[in-house]
Amino acid sequence: MLARLLCALSFALLPAPAQEGWWMTEPIRWVQTNLRQVDATLDAKRLAGQLAAMRANVLLQGMGGIAAYYPTQVPFHYPSPNLPPGRDMFGDVVRELHARNIRIVGRYDLSKTRKEVYDAHPEWFFRQANGEPVVYNGLYSTCINGGYYRSQAMKILAEGLEKYDVDGLFFNMFGNQSRDYSGRYVGLCHCGECSRLYRKLYNRPLPETPDDVYRRFMFTSSREVAAAIGKLIKEKRPRAGYFNYIQEYTDGIMSESNTAVARPLPLWPYSASDRVNRARNSQPAKMSVNLNMQFVDYWWRFATVPQPEIALRSWQMIAHGGALTFEVNGTLDLQDRQALETAKPIFRWVADHEQYYVRQQSTARVLLLGAPADTGRAYSEEPYRGAFRLLTEEHIPFAVSDNLDWMGRRDFDLVIATDWAPAQLQAFVEKGGNVLVLSAAPPDFDIAPVIATAKELRGYVRIRDKAAFPSLPDADLALLNGPFTEVKAPGPHALTLIPPSMFGPPEFIHIDMKDTDTPAIVSRNIGKGAVTWLPWNLATLYYRHSLPAHAGLFRDLVNRLHPQRQLRTNAHPLIEIALMKQGSRTIIHLINLSGHSQTAYFPPLPASAIDIELTGSFRTAKSLRSPQSLPLRANRQTTALTLPVLHDYELIVLE
Repeated sequence: MLARLLCALSFALLPAPAQEGWWMTEPIRWVQTNLRQVDATLDAKRLAGQLAAMRANVLLQGMGGIAAYYPTQVPFHYPSPNLPPGRDMFGDVVRELHARNIRIVGRYDLSKTRKEVYDAHPEWFFRQANGEPVVYNGLYSTCINGGYYRSQAMKILAEGLEKYDVDGLFFNMFGNQSRDYSGRYVGLCHCGECSRLYRKLYNRPLPETPDDVYRRFMFTSSREVAAAIGKLIKEKRPRAGYFNYIQEYTDGIMSESNTAVARPLPLWPYSASDRVNRARNSQPAKMSVNLNMQFVDYWWRFATVPQPEIALRSWQMIAHGGALTFEVNGTLDLQDRQALETAKPIFRWVADHEQYYVRQQSTARVLLLGAPADTGRAYSEEPYRGAFRLLTEEHIPFAVSDNLDWMGRRDFDLVIATDWAPAQLQAFVEKGGNVLVLSAAPPDFDIAPVIATAKELRGYVRIRDKAAFPSLPDADLALLNGPFTEVKAPGPHALTLIPPSMFGPPEFIHIDMKDTDTPAIVSRNIGKGAVTWLPWNLATLYYRHSLPAHAGLFRDLVNRLHPQRQLRTNAHPLIEIALMKQGSRTIIHLINLSGHSQTAYFPPLPASAIDIELTGSFRTAKSLRSPQSLPLRANRQTTALTLPVLHDYELIVLE
């Protein structure tokens, strides 16, 4: 009950409205140079020339925090030891960039600072459960509830905002981090201020491990600081944007597409699509800036990921309405230039066609609920990714949202919930919407009485109604492995449970198999709409195993719940399609993922004769990557076209 209450409270904490600044009205080609202290001597004119040649129009660069790249006068804020005496490197960069109409966003990292500050104000800092500070490479971690973030940081930011005509500010490592850069777990902050506030709010001591209440506490703490920073930026530089890794109180939502050598397999080739789709549809008034990280892992900041991976992320970001980005560590004078040389022609091509990459909005009629962070409730990523893959491979246009702000503001025909079916969805159903729940976790509103949930059930699902699942003429059952919730509902049921049976030796395999009437699918009409609940994790199983039986079940369910498909195509499942709108234009983005194989990214294989049938009537269609007019075939309610060939990416404009 407490978890549900905290989740509901998180929805009530609505973000402050964002201003529609340059980040929403201009096409964005964003480069980040993640400067080191030793880069304080960089040649500002050379850097500006490199960006102009690449046709980047925004630079994110180090400004202050751990190291200032200008002669700061604020106590407890220190310039880089490599900044030449009398040199204002950041000021030089601002001047050179603005002379070339390139915007600059200053980067601050307030999460760590020097020992001198800790010695003067130990109460400002993160304390482990044993009372020790967190120290990494000589830097001491600050606490989001301490005086450094709450007071001193505001003085640091005020100086920078007053001194420089920045176009925005970005904040790295915002809030209390439970692990350091080496992955060492440091736990929860037990400083005096955190202990006092937590006891005041919840009348209990801080927990040793994070629970729902603590996650809510940290969520609220970080948003309080975020609100104060946003207010300061607007006071000092009204036209400057505020960018952070959170949604609330910001103008742009930052994220990253990155890699790590120890990250569990399989790789997630939809990283950029996932993050941008989610950000742009969770907060449509805010820009998504998903950083395309060129490096392999923290230990190897100068070694780049495969070139086709850089390109794939780039196309995915702009296909879903986000900024085109590229990030490097240090300056643009790199020792491994493969990623940079991949990004340059993409930036130039997008600059040549920039009119199509601003004010894009998703037109999808299907919504996939994402897993929100810091709401006081834990979520599983696997079922979400399984549903993301299924929708993408079936070429069903869909939007992602990790909040319910869309309710009452945008129409959807179908909402799909994997590990999250909050009570607020009932109002959507009552007004005529359809909801598909793919989770053993019971929805937060009544569908059917729950008898029990098995945490691990290794059996099958019997496909009883073959007419309801035409995609599976040759499959009478589907694998079931994982949690399963038994519910009480009147039959007959299209899918039922086959419980575990003997699986060895071969002579005994399933000789005791028994069918049951236990439903593996439940439907209920609520008001004008309906809810369909599969009380087992179909999407998780598809993410793990990619079995055609699970894909077929999903396909047929969606076809029944969303019969008026916006787009139909013969494209291969590894061709991602995004359906967007830009004023009176309809834009189709096609991205070829056929080059992805296990841990590798290769150039994609060309695809030919891709037929697309789209709801609506259009007069003209043209492709821009392979410039040509595309003949249209008009039907009663749809328009069809054929794309002769797809290489890595294509943009089709219909009017």
